[in-house]
Amino acid sequence: MGTVSLFKTFCLEQYKEKHQISGMEALRIFDQNDVLRYLKDCYEPLHTQGAGYIVDDIDDFIKSRREN
Repeated sequence: MGTVSLFKTFCLEQYKEKHQISGMEALRIFDQNDVLRYLKDCYEPLHTQGAGYIVDDIDDFIKSRREN
């Protein structure tokens, strides 16, 4: 498994824990909002941040997609 794939898995797990949802539900949300592509595209700046920052950033990304 590559570094970016491990990062995506880490982000999914952190998101799941913060929102206290199942892995399947977190993956459904990620799929509906194209979060995995976003994480791949923004890997360089995001992977250096802490888990809390990353999950907040994912929440902001999802919110911005839903507003448009």
